[in-house]
Amino acid sequence: MAVVPNRLARSTSPYLLQHADNPVDWQEWGPAAFAEARERDVPVLVSTGYAACHWCHVMAHESFEDARTAAEMNARFVCVKVDREERPDVDAVHMAATTAMTGHGGWPMTTFTTPEGEVFFAGTYFPPRPHPQVPSFRQVLAAVDEAWRERRGEVLASSGRIAAALGAATPATGDVPGAAALAAAVEALAAEEDTVHGGFGGAPKFPPSTVVEFLLRHAARTGSGLAAGLAERTLTAMARSGMADQVGGGFARYAVDAGWVVPHFEKMLYDNALLARAYLHSHRATGSLEHRRVAERTCEFLLADLRTPQGAFAASLDADTPVLDAAGQEHAVEGATYVWTPGDLVEVLGIDDGPWAVELLGVTEAGTFEHGTSTARLTRELTGEEVERWSRVRGRLAAARADRPQPARDDKVVLAWNGLAIAALAEAGAVLGRPDLLLAADGAARFLVEVHRVDGGWRRVSCDGVAGRPAAVLEDLADLAEGLLALHAATGERRWFEVARGLGEEVLDRFADAAGRLVDVADADPALTAARGGAGAPADPSDGATPSGTSAAAGVLLSLGALTGEARFRDAALTALGAVGPVAADAPRFAGWGLAVAEALADGPREVAVVGAAGDAAAAALHRTALAGTAPGLVVVRGTPGEVEPALLAERGLVGGRPAAYVCRGQVCEAPTTSVEALAAAVQTRR
Repeated sequence: MAVVPNRLARSTSPYLLQHADNPVDWQEWGPAAFAEARERDVPVLVSTGYAACHWCHVMAHESFEDARTAAEMNARFVCVKVDREERPDVDAVHMAATTAMTGHGGWPMTTFTTPEGEVFFAGTYFPPRPHPQVPSFRQVLAAVDEAWRERRGEVLASSGRIAAALGAATPATGDVPGAAALAAAVEALAAEEDTVHGGFGGAPKFPPSTVVEFLLRHAARTGSGLAAGLAERTLTAMARSGMADQVGGGFARYAVDAGWVVPHFEKMLYDNALLARAYLHSHRATGSLEHRRVAERTCEFLLADLRTPQGAFAASLDADTPVLDAAGQEHAVEGATYVWTPGDLVEVLGIDDGPWAVELLGVTEAGTFEHGTSTARLTRELTGEEVERWSRVRGRLAAARADRPQPARDDKVVLAWNGLAIAALAEAGAVLGRPDLLLAADGAARFLVEVHRVDGGWRRVSCDGVAGRPAAVLEDLADLAEGLLALHAATGERRWFEVARGLGEEVLDRFADAAGRLVDVADADPALTAARGGAGAPADPSDGATPSGTSAAAGVLLSLGALTGEARFRDAALTALGAVGPVAADAPRFAGWGLAVAEALADGPREVAVVGAAGDAAAAALHRTALAGTAPGLVVVRGTPGEVEPALLAERGLVGGRPAAYVCRGQVCEAPTTSVEALAAAVQTRR
């Protein structure tokens, strides 16, 4: 019997397309789904996940591909599939409801709503057969259907209470984190350090990219050895861990254990973009060659494994690898591409290098992962000739691994995450002298501006060069502007400043309420508004795996204020940082980027305008020195005499006929200098 695709077949989301052949009559989130639910008088079943999610695939195979289960879903509910990466607004509201109702959250996420959109039941993964204290998915379907038909009043009362609670959960505002608060945050982080394995907290252990950025900036501003040590130990532990792909480059999503040995193997664009930048900044501050190598390899991973044919960057690599069993049946096996046995290494590398690699990478006979296999991690620091030996061995292992089955890739292009990648590649290209990385950043920026700007608005996602329907949210505009400002600083190309300025203006025009507070979503969604009891969508200032929209916008607005001299940008940044203050005080691990922006504010931020003729070697040397500065939130612009945009360039000319750098800090300017050494001292460039 031929498979008839459901309504997801028209989607541009690779994750939704994975479910287009399910017997479930899935449709995308939107007014049509809720209108159908009202007409049929049935609840809406919302299943939220993403392409690289292992347990999302498991539940899909167990339940959504099962004809009997699908028939029950179709008869009793309107079934909606959500790609959380495409619709972070839907994900955020439903995750808040799930966490409030169950005490935990995660993906796959399974929620049931009224036809108006109010959530009344929520959970995560449900198995096909009941487990102790966990009902089967079909038991859940039957119970929810029975409650809707037989106890409608109780359901509506419950959904109303949940909606009211979500609507009342408005983030607190407070003071902008000042010097005392920033120092206290470092002390609080030190108390949470895992002094045995590095990083913060226990298992599972996620890469604290934005926290490291804060620590590096604090160390640069204050000279704090405590902050510098926390950052260095965390980065070094991750660099040598099983979470780092020692062979192919890049990082997995997180480690399942406190010792960073076993990763959850999915690789996300945002993690790798943020980590590449953090390692680059550590190298810039300390001169660490190990951290430079990690920064370069992570950038190279972005180009080799995530760059799309159009020049942008794909969302992720899957956690699972499709593997054929002895009967020729395909199964998804987590980590199959990446793990090794001692025999594997000796077979690939021979008797000379094989045993050396076994010891170096912590590959054991018993295995550190599953079925006698081990993840690869560096068990010690490489010194001297070992660095070159490992480079040769890595190449041979990579070639061998390329012959294995490979994980699938989610080719969806997410605006925010590409902005983060542009920032990392632009800075790495400029600081490390890698024009290929700068070219890649430029290509991605051109694609985003050409494809994601549609009818005067920005779209969050695209696939295969075609923009999707979801509108950009706050983090999209802020992270894209962050990337374009980094690209402008690295290249001096005025176009990128102009687009970034336009993004900043749009943030103020469309994402700020009457009091100047930021909201996550500009355009109201009736079902989400109902789920919040009619309330709006205040922006969550907490940083997670990526900077929150609030803290990302604060950083961009602060930089735009420095570049343009316009108080409205700086004032809006201060308002945004006021929302960050309470989070930073209570849980600094969840305010890393907000704290990093506060460090930039505490430092001024410092502003550098380099003026000289295009192609002038002396001007280029000043420009390179400025870009290598470690001053927190340093704002750099490169131009020729007579330029007036950005305003930071206005009325700045040559000095004695020579290229010059103009340095200002906190609205106070120093005398211009033509000296690389003097500029290095002014922006804290390590020499």
